[in-house]
Amino acid sequence: MARLILDFPEDQYCFSTQLTVRITDINGANHLGNDSMISMISEARARFLFDFGIGESRGDGSGIIVTDLATTYKAEAHARDLLLFEVGVMDFNRYGGDITFRITRPADGRLIAMAKSGFVFFDYRQSRVVAMPEAFRALFPRVNWLD
Repeated sequence: MARLILDFPEDQYCFSTQLTVRITDINGANHLGNDSMISMISEARARFLFDFGIGESRGDGSGIIVTDLATTYKAEAHARDLLLFEVGVMDFNRYGGDITFRITRPADGRLIAMAKSGFVFFDYRQSRVVAMPEAFRALFPRVNWLD
């Protein structure tokens, strides 16, 4: 089976935040569980969007919806580890793009995981994908555009 390889351009990260691994994030193998990592990635995404003034949903019924998530694990994290989530965007298309994550442990510089979350803009009232707002695209003028 082919392995997933996630490798992102260094200059595309435009936001960072730190999260601490809680004891409740630990699985039976005594390290950060996959389900908790997904929750932490979701929190980092929400902080990123908030920092750029982007609501995951708006009063007009539109918002952002996650379409996929890919994660590769490089090292374990344990309870009380402080993790740095570096976040960026890339591969824009007419409807959305990718939010990327590099997760490291600042205490020793160890790479813990890489992740990519696909997203599209969505009209929740009409239950359909809609075009990326120009105001969103303008926030990230250096992002590559795919069509």
